Amino acid sequence: MSAGEYDRYDRIRGVLSEADEPLTAREILALVEECDDCEEIDSPHRVATVLGRRAEHGDIEVVAGRPYRYRLET
Repeated sequence: MSAGEYDRYDRIRGVLSEADEPLTAREILALVEECDDCEEIDSPHRVATVLGRRAEHGDIEVVAGRPYRYRLET
């Protein structure tokens, strides 16, 4: 995982750790964008890509539906 991707995942993980319910990639992106000092994430697709890769390792749970929702695996 590159440094940039690790930074993106770290910020996304922070958002998910504070969430009371699963969030969509668009909702996650909106919350990540509130950070003024963070590297920009360019789209909900990028959020979904990062989370999809982490789901393969069991860190993230993908809740099937339209749209997909994501939460930390507990």
